[in-house]
Amino acid sequence: MSEKEDLFLRAKHRTFSGLTEDAERTWTGPFCFIQAADPQLGLMKAWREGDCDGGGDEWAEEVELTKQTVEAVNRLRPRPRFMVLCGDLVHAMPGTPFREGQERDLKDALKGTDPSIPLVFVSGNHDLGNTPTPSTVEQYCGAWGDDYFSFWVGGVLCLVLNSQLFYDASACPQLKEAQETWLEAQLSKASSSSSSSSSSSTEPKPKHILVFQHIPLYLKSPDEEDDYFNLQKEVRRRLLDRFKRAGVKAVFSGHYHRNAGGRHDGLDMVVSSAIGCQLGDDPHGVRVVAVTADAVVHRYHSLEQLRERGVDEELRKLLQA
Repeated sequence: MSEKEDLFLRAKHRTFSGLTEDAERTWTGPFCFIQAADPQLGLMKAWREGDCDGGGDEWAEEVELTKQTVEAVNRLRPRPRFMVLCGDLVHAMPGTPFREGQERDLKDALKGTDPSIPLVFVSGNHDLGNTPTPSTVEQYCGAWGDDYFSFWVGGVLCLVLNSQLFYDASACPQLKEAQETWLEAQLSKASSSSSSSSSSSTEPKPKHILVFQHIPLYLKSPDEEDDYFNLQKEVRRRLLDRFKRAGVKAVFSGHYHRNAGGRHDGLDMVVSSAIGCQLGDDPHGVRVVAVTADAVVHRYHSLEQLRERGVDEELRKLLQA
């Protein structure tokens, strides 16, 4: 099996650490994972030069930052159960120059990830196009894996969504409908298992339900105005209602290239800054997420902090409990 094929299989894999899906549906104690976002190879130079539409012809900086991320994550103890990259893997839009080279070099940079830390990929607007088409979605799936899917890890149900289908599916309405149908089934099943007291229920109750998508529901408040960096109000409110009814604990996203988010009615909206280009004052970094029986606790770590000091002390204590 080639290295490219191995990475592709890890991108689409549904179970981790050699365990069966049934085994992963069982809670076995606290664990952690890494949430990263926006390596976006090619954006840093384009942003500096003010040519984000036509630039992006160099990406050595982002490759180095990705390699630093991999090295730091590999050294963490306890070892993360997985690492999820929440979209905008590369900067070049589908069908534009540099796309193939950026995807190739990102895969090369990620090859060093320890095989015991599976990689999970989430599609972003630059991966699919701001208005995705069946062709761009197919291209993404061929390169990185399914654009939406679910997986279990340590008793926790994780849902990976294609947020671009929420943002603008005008060129692929059938794909939007397919994800909507699938998502409704996933949430309904999880909600039924969570509320069922019948011993005949075949679906286990998730300890937590987590959602991963590129575009945040909101940046600060569920009532904020529509923006390039959030989902439209009508879509946002509908998703929030559905997630809350199903008992979703947290939604993790990127896209903003800054840390943001909030907590409302028990649902945590987590917006993490980028591995790559920063649009605010945050350092290049990733988020370490500790999952316990009662809570999902997370802290953003700069790459320097992660490399030199490892996991935040508070999170380490939670994982040892």
